[in-house]
Amino acid sequence: MSQNFQMISISGEIMGGTPVFIGTRVPVQTLFDYLEAGESIDDFLEGFPTVTREQVIALLEVLRKQLIAMVA
Repeated sequence: MSQNFQMISISGEIMGGTPVFIGTRVPVQTLFDYLEAGESIDDFLEGFPTVTREQVIALLEVLRKQLIAMVA
């Protein structure tokens, strides 16, 4: 896994290779589903207490930096 995405695990043995937050079985897609539905990060964390705020913020920060690099 890229050093940029140390908060994500992809393994065929965990959720069939679906990207999940490290140390959990919570798919990263679930965070995006919550956000797209208008839910907050706090709502997501309440529903999935095995994911840390730091993991969510780190993921969003990496994605923000990549998006900025793409349009720069």
